[in-house]
Amino acid sequence: MSVEVELEESVGYTPIQRMRHSAAHVMAEAVQEIFPDARFGIGPAIEDGFYYDFELPRALTPDDLPDIEKRMARIVAGKYPFVRDRWPREKALEYFRDKGQVYKVELIENLPDAEVGIFQQHNFLDLCRGPHVANTGEIGPFKLMRVAGAYWRGDENRPMLQRLYGTAWFTKEELEQYLWRLEEAQKRDHRKLGRELKLFVLSEDLPAGVPMFLPRGETLRHQMESYVRETQERYGYQHVWTAHLGKVRLYKTSKHWFTYRENMFPVMQGEQETSEDDAYVLKPMNCPHHITLYKSQMHSYRELPVRYAEFATLYRYEKAGTLTGLARVRSLTQDDAHVFLRPDQIQEEFDRAFNLTLEVFNTYGLEDYWIALSLRDPQKKEDYVGSDEVWEKAENALRAAVDAKGVEYKAVIGEAAFYGPKVDFMVRDALGREWQCSTIQLDFVQPENFGLEYIAEDGQAHRPIIIHRAVTGSTERFMALIIEHFAGAFPVWLSPVQAMVIPIADRHIEYAYTVMETLKAAGVRVEVDTRSERMNAKVRDAQMQKIPYMLVVGDREAAENAVAVRLRTNENLGATPLDSFVERITDIIKTKSRDL
Repeated sequence: MSVEVELEESVGYTPIQRMRHSAAHVMAEAVQEIFPDARFGIGPAIEDGFYYDFELPRALTPDDLPDIEKRMARIVAGKYPFVRDRWPREKALEYFRDKGQVYKVELIENLPDAEVGIFQQHNFLDLCRGPHVANTGEIGPFKLMRVAGAYWRGDENRPMLQRLYGTAWFTKEELEQYLWRLEEAQKRDHRKLGRELKLFVLSEDLPAGVPMFLPRGETLRHQMESYVRETQERYGYQHVWTAHLGKVRLYKTSKHWFTYRENMFPVMQGEQETSEDDAYVLKPMNCPHHITLYKSQMHSYRELPVRYAEFATLYRYEKAGTLTGLARVRSLTQDDAHVFLRPDQIQEEFDRAFNLTLEVFNTYGLEDYWIALSLRDPQKKEDYVGSDEVWEKAENALRAAVDAKGVEYKAVIGEAAFYGPKVDFMVRDALGREWQCSTIQLDFVQPENFGLEYIAEDGQAHRPIIIHRAVTGSTERFMALIIEHFAGAFPVWLSPVQAMVIPIADRHIEYAYTVMETLKAAGVRVEVDTRSERMNAKVRDAQMQKIPYMLVVGDREAAENAVAVRLRTNENLGATPLDSFVERITDIIKTKSRDL
């Protein structure tokens, strides 16, 4: 978003955004007290807080934040009014040039207005459209969070400024709750838990954004994918496989080449001269490949819908600064599906995809979500392919399908795929953070691009429609979500290790392996801890690994063919006949219960 747009949109601030925007100005005044020669960029309200960009004579450190906060508190206590004024453009340019405020001068030069907005509180005067609270005393409890670097206007060729972030809330309780969520988020960070639970590795010896999975991580992936695969098959999907390479000509036909080229990985083909159309790229998306499979055969109206699904590894060039553990990677596996259908089947297939998605969400316990109907931006038609008529038909059909489902949704302009509108499921995790997971997209454009056909009841060739559909989306991103949602304490059916058998002494090891073999025969993922550590230490280590059950075995358990059951929650269930425990755990796994 350009700076001009940020300034323009500030007029529509909500009450809490207005207060946070005012806090940014107070923070800027506090920084100016410490650094009189500071140069100022912009200071908007953002989600959960605010920031201001500065050019300073030295780098800020965490030690500076308490001093800035103290100065801010004094300014807030002074209840200084925010005074608004309008200056002629030339007066503003002269004033900020005299002050050496080169970034403010640039902003004014790029604004079309003959007059510009000025706000002043206490000793700080700034270029700003507002709005602000009436006086500094109306700024609620706040805290400065961190310092980061930010290129001026987001351009890596422009100066790097220091961006100081803060947060502000109406009440102390809201601030404390927000800080608790941040602390809890750090504990749940999937990158931290990924290391501690031995799930995945990001190595400097591999390209950035290409994760590798340790045995427990691969077990977790396998369980996630197997569950969705089995569920999809129950809903009538057939699984296919397509290779990791594609020709440029394929993506030109789908138009991805013209809208997504910078995110594709070209493949070196030696010294052989190849035309651009015949050059290879690593597969960045599945739809052109599934379309090619459909097109390889003739189809009758009786066969439709044809439902192809695939867990396909894709490769996308994401900028290095956007890579975040598993949440944003360059090598991802997508539970992608494409349904080729007749126009009269749209509602039925939308319902099928919708119901499948909610079933998976409910199994994972992801019951807090909202639905976005993502539409084309009519002011930017050049960003999309297809005629106005096709888009009107697609958007009306998808809206009708959602309406018929009787669910609430929010229409979002400008978030459609370049070839069609879509329904996106925005999931909130245990901390209330939103993750975009599932999508159902209605596509009238790609069938036209590829000349797809089916033979209708009238014996003539007709054009099918495509529904693009993903349930959990990227396996890697969804894994990041569930790691953080469950804080690594996965439901039993999903846990890489479901039970750890802990012999008290070496003489109990033989029985411990008997227990393990019994559980394995029942389909339970189980290990034995034969280390020489004390029993309590083994229990503690297993709890730290978030293993659901610790089965302690000693003389009594061996004699009675039993196990002493402890839970990762530290609850001690005591001695239980082995057969009873097998029945308990297998029932929990079979039903995918979230109980222990």
